[in-house]
Amino acid sequence: MQRTLRLGTRGSPLALTQANMVKAALQAAHGWPDEAIEIVTVKTSGDRIQDRPLSEVGGKALWTKELDLALNERRIDFAVHSMKDVETIRPDEIVIAAMLPRADVRDRLIGAESIGAIRQGGRLGTSSPRRSAQLRRLRPDLEVVLFRGNVETRLAKLAAGEADATLLAAAGLDRLGKQVGVAVETYEMLPAPAQGAVGIEARRDDDEVRSWLAAIDDAPTTLCVRAERALLARLGADCRSPIAALAVPARGGMLLRAQILSPDGSEAEEGEVVIGDPSEAADLAVALLERASPTLRAHFQG
Repeated sequence: MQRTLRLGTRGSPLALTQANMVKAALQAAHGWPDEAIEIVTVKTSGDRIQDRPLSEVGGKALWTKELDLALNERRIDFAVHSMKDVETIRPDEIVIAAMLPRADVRDRLIGAESIGAIRQGGRLGTSSPRRSAQLRRLRPDLEVVLFRGNVETRLAKLAAGEADATLLAAAGLDRLGKQVGVAVETYEMLPAPAQGAVGIEARRDDDEVRSWLAAIDDAPTTLCVRAERALLARLGADCRSPIAALAVPARGGMLLRAQILSPDGSEAEEGEVVIGDPSEAADLAVALLERASPTLRAHFQG
């Protein structure tokens, strides 16, 4: 290879760790030297705005729009994302070219031994509508307080007593080498769609880069995450919509489980289906919306 590839990423410790995972995977797959890939950090709006929920200031696009611009302006050749932070509808000129093998999909509870062990009337720190709704459903007595920022920032807020407990993705904690908290099993709290997956995006017209990235794509992860994203798309979900979903390989296809909730957790619908193709996830979305009350359905646009 004659060119140096420019890998775009956010500058947080977790984002840089994931970027280096992608770099290492490409080097191993193609036998490239270290200098073959340059990591380029791009400051995103989501990194700059830390005092408000994402839903108030632009949603998930706050994590992607600057990286999208860098791709389109050819300042980078591909971008690395946590897939749960990537909007369902993407620009036509950009494609999800590969995903690394998925890590632990669960959340970890930090600050208590279990959800039931959080003190009565305690405070749970999170910025996630999904976690907030699920916790309010499990523990209506809890007060949810806003926790924004990277992993270190949230752990510091917890240590400072701003909340009694918080929830963080196990995959991110593991990638940062932080063995803290207690795993919350998926039967108690389904994770966010695409949680634990690292995705790589490239320009649609860059066949050379896309072919290189295809060599590190993990097909089971890609199929399952695409199914979860298809469910999101059919629900008409945005960053305010409390949705949980998880697809896993099963019976020659995928077992997809999903849950939709009202923001306060007072209403929820859930279900599961075995599918053979990601597009079939839309059937479960339709079923959930049909069973939902008008009040619950109003939180979605499907």
